[in-house]
Amino acid sequence: MRAKTATVLLLPVLAMVDARSARATEPITPVDLTRVTFTSGMLADRLETNRRVTVPYVLDQCETTGRIRNFAVAGGLEDGGFQGIYFDDSDVFKAVEGAALSLLVKKDPVLEARLDAIIEKIASAQEDDGYLYTIRTIGGERLEGAPGPARWSNLAASHELYNIGHLYEAAVAHHRATGKRTLLDVAIRSADLVDRVFGRKDGQIVAVPGHEEIELGLVELFSVTGEMRYLDLARFFIDMRGRSDLRETHGSYSQDHLPVIEMDEPVGHAVRAGYLYAAMADLARHGDAPGTVAALDRIQKRLVSARISLTGGVGARRHGEAFGDDFELPNATAYNETCAAIASCLLHFRMFLLHGDGQYLDVLERTLYNGVLSGVSLEGDRFFYPNPLACDGVTAFNQGSSSRAPWFSCSCCPVNIVRFLPKIPGMTYALRGRDVYVNLYTASEARIDIAGEELTLVQNTRYPWDGAVALTTRLRKPVAFTLHLRIPEWARGRPLPGGLYRYDPAGRAEISLRVAGKEVPIVLDRGFAVIERTWSDGDRIDLELPMMPRKVKARDEVAACRDRVALEMGPIVFCFEGCDNGGAVEDIVIPPASTPSASIQEEGTSLTATMAIPARRLRREAEGRIVSDGIRATAIPYALWAHRDPGPMAVWMAAVPETARPRPLPTLASRARASASHTFPSDTVAAIHDRIEPTSSGDPSLPRHTFWPRKGTTEWIQLDFEREAKVSGVEVYWFDDTGVGACRVPRAWSVHHLRDGKWEPIPGASDAGTARDRMNRVTFPPLTTSGLRLVIELQDGYSAGVLEWTVD
Repeated sequence: MRAKTATVLLLPVLAMVDARSARATEPITPVDLTRVTFTSGMLADRLETNRRVTVPYVLDQCETTGRIRNFAVAGGLEDGGFQGIYFDDSDVFKAVEGAALSLLVKKDPVLEARLDAIIEKIASAQEDDGYLYTIRTIGGERLEGAPGPARWSNLAASHELYNIGHLYEAAVAHHRATGKRTLLDVAIRSADLVDRVFGRKDGQIVAVPGHEEIELGLVELFSVTGEMRYLDLARFFIDMRGRSDLRETHGSYSQDHLPVIEMDEPVGHAVRAGYLYAAMADLARHGDAPGTVAALDRIQKRLVSARISLTGGVGARRHGEAFGDDFELPNATAYNETCAAIASCLLHFRMFLLHGDGQYLDVLERTLYNGVLSGVSLEGDRFFYPNPLACDGVTAFNQGSSSRAPWFSCSCCPVNIVRFLPKIPGMTYALRGRDVYVNLYTASEARIDIAGEELTLVQNTRYPWDGAVALTTRLRKPVAFTLHLRIPEWARGRPLPGGLYRYDPAGRAEISLRVAGKEVPIVLDRGFAVIERTWSDGDRIDLELPMMPRKVKARDEVAACRDRVALEMGPIVFCFEGCDNGGAVEDIVIPPASTPSASIQEEGTSLTATMAIPARRLRREAEGRIVSDGIRATAIPYALWAHRDPGPMAVWMAAVPETARPRPLPTLASRARASASHTFPSDTVAAIHDRIEPTSSGDPSLPRHTFWPRKGTTEWIQLDFEREAKVSGVEVYWFDDTGVGACRVPRAWSVHHLRDGKWEPIPGASDAGTARDRMNRVTFPPLTTSGLRLVIELQDGYSAGVLEWTVD
């Protein structure tokens, strides 16, 4: 935010000395999270909230929902049956991992004792040969559905291997935090069983899990035990993907459509994909993996060039929580699961460790500050499962809620957040020989062993709200090393690598770098400013990044963002909420000449920012004419939306009047109270009279009402008017997702009115149509009534829904 006084040329690296070339062959190693302390700022606040609030909160939820009790029942410590979903074991393991990682940072005897009690129940549930899957141990070998009738019988859906992958990661974290082997021994017995069962020897099962995770867990288990069998087993599960001769094949949804070395695009379920790609990167770092790195490079390049939201969110399709096609990046219907954002961060950090290139950290940073942190409230006890880029404030997109929710029946995202946030300090700095990498900017201290000496690197900054970063060295004696300071893509003129998004207007601002108060040229090497010298105690480095508001546009191929503009500052994406903008955002136009301005606010010890920009609000007059009024629109950081009253939100704002949607004039139907016999929790009955005209029956961008999962039944929707009114007809636009889901236009329907306290069909009504992609009109002799009801007969085997209902 400071004015720059010097222009610095970004110089390419033309040559490196032999010593540095030799060091480039060494692996890059993260500075362990136990040696990094966040001292203040946004990330420090979030991590402390996670430790104090979110960790005990998710453990409480795992207790009250029966997730932990399942282990006690399976172990014979308590009586009862299985509660919950067949993969709920993994929620407990992730919560334990998050709690253990928090213990690594700060000792807590009460929390450690609580984990001891939980681990005792987990250990009791493990069968004699190491098998651990509470639903099967409780229910026996006659289970139906996803778990399959016997062990390992339905790997496409059972999550047996997924669950225990999270066990292995939790066990390693707990052992590191406490030195105890109680959970580690459970994990080892389990892994030894899996190693006996799966493989290419006679009598072993040659198959892969439908949901990846065990691969990451096995690598973690190898890291603490040194047992090469675990690394080999992880490689087996990865190498067997895409082979047609396996006992089971799972297809592209589970990334089992091609051998991994032939993959060239991110496909299928976004979380599974991210875990697979991260594990591939782990194996590439641990040994010979021919073709794997090239495949990862192709996948990641396709991801950032065509399949990532501006917020870093991935997995755009709600159906299947999956990647879509290239440039399929919707706004209101974007799924962008919190778990998928976390998986993307895990992948991109590993890609940095493979290549030493800052572009991967640019993606990680953007995803962290926007796609991940939006998933948990500032208070630490409310969560988003999906993270759309637009919301009407009514549609219950978040598993039945239009805002963050306290918990979910499938609660993978809250427990994933609780284990991921404590890992961030371990991603902040890295080391390769005498090369020290500063990956993320946040007020912190890092203790780094280099050349037999301990370097303490002290970072002072208000980043991401301010681009000024000061680093100070603490050393007992001078040490020669090379410091690598990441220069983000956004500071060099584009939001992300890949070219999917661009700044408008284009151009880069000034960056300055000073060492000991003297300006130095910025020598760029793979996204890092490189400073090679002998450092002494108290040396200071000052980096100034151009933290200024920018307007962003997407490539024209992204249909949902065409003729729209977004705002960001540094790595922070901003959004517009109705509560700051007169109750609506879809009717606002940001003209091309408008320039945003930002202001920083202090809230206690924390900082945040708001952005303002001149805009026009479209307004519909009674005669139908549309006019516009000048306003000053306000935006807030995307991660902070939905902390106030529910209402509309948008990241991508109209840049031309044709893209905006002025609020329709009130109608009899829109003023009525809507109700229904049933509404799917992720839908809203308010959609039937919101005055938004669909473009098709399968229009995914609109709020909708459906009766899902009811099929073949008779249902109803109803409008109760504010007062009696004279009516003579209705029009209905049916929802039909042929090719995607199981909603179809109904078999038949009729219009009813209230007569003598009973709903009866209106006499003399015309035929009721069920055509797709248009309004279906029914007329009848005028009558005075206090409300109308549509009685709807669903087709056999199908559900139905309504996008809009108007009344004459």
